[in-house]
Amino acid sequence: MATTLATPVFHAGRRGDEIRGDVWMGFLPADSGGLQLDFTSKLESMYGQSTRDFLLTLCNEAGVEHGTLFVEDKGAYPFVLRARLESLLQQVLDDSGLRLHHEAPLGDGLPPVEPKRMRRSRLYLPGNEAKYMLNAALHEPDGIILDLEDSVAPAAKFDARAMVRHALHCLDFGDCERMVRINQGEMGMEDLAYLKDAPFHLVLIPKVETAEEVQALEPIVADRDLLFMPIIESAKGVLNADAIAKASPRIVALTLGLEDLTADLGVVKTPGGKETAFACSWVIHAAKANGLQAIDSVYGNIADEEGLRHSLREAKAKGFEGKGCVHPRQIRVVHEEFAPSAAEIERACKITRAFEEAEAKGLGVVSLGSKMIDPPVVKRALTVVSFAIRASLIEENWRTNFK
Repeated sequence: MATTLATPVFHAGRRGDEIRGDVWMGFLPADSGGLQLDFTSKLESMYGQSTRDFLLTLCNEAGVEHGTLFVEDKGAYPFVLRARLESLLQQVLDDSGLRLHHEAPLGDGLPPVEPKRMRRSRLYLPGNEAKYMLNAALHEPDGIILDLEDSVAPAAKFDARAMVRHALHCLDFGDCERMVRINQGEMGMEDLAYLKDAPFHLVLIPKVETAEEVQALEPIVADRDLLFMPIIESAKGVLNADAIAKASPRIVALTLGLEDLTADLGVVKTPGGKETAFACSWVIHAAKANGLQAIDSVYGNIADEEGLRHSLREAKAKGFEGKGCVHPRQIRVVHEEFAPSAAEIERACKITRAFEEAEAKGLGVVSLGSKMIDPPVVKRALTVVSFAIRASLIEENWRTNFK
């Protein structure tokens, strides 16, 4: 039950009748009188007392002895309670270095970092909304992006940092590559420093215009096995794409942000994409010339599956290898469109077998029947077979049953 009408000085979290699975917290400092709790919860009958004890214990461990903690709980998971309280107590104690201990991670821990892994689909998840994170792995994207940038309101940036940190420690994202999109410039550096102990694989760097912006992050992650993916979102960034691609050995891909790019160009983004054709081509060439993946921008209309399929076919034809997703329903479509057809896989397997037989005989020429196969065609076939194995379209021992 609420016990006071006093207004808290500090606050964190989200409140309102529409909020589910989250919590709002406020704090009113005092010089004496001990620590009071003004607590309401939609799960009062089941978890009310245990949640009270949990929050008071965390406050005591952080050294908060006096004042009133206000809590409006809408069924938040323990990691959400920790994240919101961490953000709140940093304000109360004026200590940006404060970290609350996290739960033991679920599942088998963090999968290994793989620079060459598939990145067909990357699902964007707003960093300040835990409800989207809980079941993200069930949709089986190649990667999940916990976003601290555009999907987070300016006033919620600090809350989102804490939420992302605790989500990375506590949620099981399965085999998905864990990515974090940081903010620009100084704030992005602060994001990375905040997440120095969080388990993830890749840093998505927004609105990159120069190689130096990427290199500025190196000292912060010097002792970590983290990959980089710069996002090109301006005319200057496009023209500097080759230099950006060379900026760090941590870079595994270049990706485009076409909404910001068209705004920078002062043009309207159209389904045909003529206005960004040069940018796409330039960034793809910069990526491929430096041995990197080229990843396409998102398709924003989640209700238009046919439009998405057309966009994916265009992207694949240009040389893109993946696409950002703004909704789980896009993932299946992305995987289908980036997959080689059965006929393409069969032909690639035949060429691969012919290449292997020629290599075993010490021949410098590959032939399929009476037709000579050029080296670029062999290279493409090997790529298709490798992709098909990783995408579980054929078995690793496909040669056994291949005719």
